[in-house]
Amino acid sequence: MTLRQYLRRAWPLYAMIVPGIVFVLLFRYYPMYGIVIAFQDFSPAKGFLHSPWVGWENFEFLFSLPEFGRVFRNTLIIAVAKIVADQVGAIILALLLNEARLMLFRRTIQTMIYLPYFLSWIVLGGILLDILAPHGILNQAIASLGGERQLFLGSNNWFRGTVIVSGFWKNVGFSTIIYLAALTAINPVLHEASAIDGAGRFRRIWHITLPGIRPTMVLLAALSLGDVLEAGFEQILTLYSPAVYRTGDIIDTHVYRVGLVSAQHSLAGAVGLFKSFISFFLIALSYYLADRFAGYRIL
Repeated sequence: MTLRQYLRRAWPLYAMIVPGIVFVLLFRYYPMYGIVIAFQDFSPAKGFLHSPWVGWENFEFLFSLPEFGRVFRNTLIIAVAKIVADQVGAIILALLLNEARLMLFRRTIQTMIYLPYFLSWIVLGGILLDILAPHGILNQAIASLGGERQLFLGSNNWFRGTVIVSGFWKNVGFSTIIYLAALTAINPVLHEASAIDGAGRFRRIWHITLPGIRPTMVLLAALSLGDVLEAGFEQILTLYSPAVYRTGDIIDTHVYRVGLVSAQHSLAGAVGLFKSFISFFLIALSYYLADRFAGYRIL
């Protein structure tokens, strides 16, 4: 078959991917030209071409800021805690649902924990602001039990935990479905044989179920390394306030305030480029580990 004959037959398939290619070029690659503002004293009036070049001055100023270490630390703590809580919670929920024998109960619980994943943080944030308010339903329940009302979204002692728990509530359903799919690949004959040999339910989970989903656990854990600096911009922007900047301000929200609110475009570009640089190596490391320990490759 000649190239002309092949293209005559397959051109509709190539035509279908043209919009996707155009989208990626326009909204993913073309904006990357804007990283030059990290090395400029950028002025919107002068544009990219005529703003003065300052080299590494923005990065030197960035690393000298006293709040940068705090922001970077907050990002790591919140992101890592979210990843650990999500993975561990998803494994436990998947094991519990897998052991449920009543299919209606199993599907109902699965739907309930998966539903928040489809809602945006704007919607969930409004719900949480009402629930966690000083006179919200949660504080009213605490007060009725004789406890003291807490400022869950206004106290540095509570904000990180609130962000981690609410992030777990939203995202754990998706990870649970992945592990439930992995559980279906385990041969039920192994459970039947071990039950005949006298193994109890917990022993079968420990020696059959968990080793059966170990490749999936390793794969998801490795791939999650790329999200170490993704602490949840929309979530924190919706929930936080100046009162909790000390423990809740992350890199993305800091870039938002510095770049858009304060109009320090070059400094915000330097922060964003620093994050992208670290994220690039984390993503490369995650795919190496996924290939090394789980046999996962893109190509």
